[in-house]
Amino acid sequence: MSEISDASGGSFGTKMKMELEQLFTRSDGAYVFARWGRPIVPVVFGVDDASLAVFKGAIEATVALANHQMAETDPELGANLMVFFCQDWAELPEVPHLDSLVPDLGPLVAKLQKADANQYRIFRFDEAGSIRAAFVFLRMDDHLAAVAADTLALSQAVQTILLWSDMAFDETPPLAMIDGKAVLRPEIADVIRAAYDPVMPVAATDASHALRLGARVGAMRHG
Repeated sequence: MSEISDASGGSFGTKMKMELEQLFTRSDGAYVFARWGRPIVPVVFGVDDASLAVFKGAIEATVALANHQMAETDPELGANLMVFFCQDWAELPEVPHLDSLVPDLGPLVAKLQKADANQYRIFRFDEAGSIRAAFVFLRMDDHLAAVAADTLALSQAVQTILLWSDMAFDETPPLAMIDGKAVLRPEIADVIRAAYDPVMPVAATDASHALRLGARVGAMRHG
């Protein structure tokens, strides 16, 4: 099981509300927050057994941080967090039944090829607005291939435990390097814990949610 450690230092300080809003305000200006509403059941395709263990360990550690749950199977989907590794985006349409899970797979592959992207995440939601499934696609280009497996695994686990803004980590990644080891930044760990507090909603589209989230972060830090 991967270990999640907080890097020393770091705080939202007096800018907490603004920074929390930015984590969930998308590039179109909409505030959109969601957390998982059901136990997470991961499956990873396209890696060896060693890498599979690293990824599942990172997911388990992140779920434990959130005080959420995992399960052996999802009654609706079987697995609800699917991670796909490939060398080329053109491989995705060859994956059996993937087009039924991702109906616009063809146009998506073309979009990813045009953008020369190396990763992409898709979320699906239930009637309450909470996350019911997530699909993670990783193309192992030179950049991702140079990232240590445990770092890549933890980064993806953190980025799928909540519906973050598409710009949330453009300037500051969720992980920091301490003595050569990737650890979760403390302010991001606090947000994840607070977001999964039972008193918090599973989904929100109003920026006032950031105020409530900030209050939970503050209560945890001083509790």
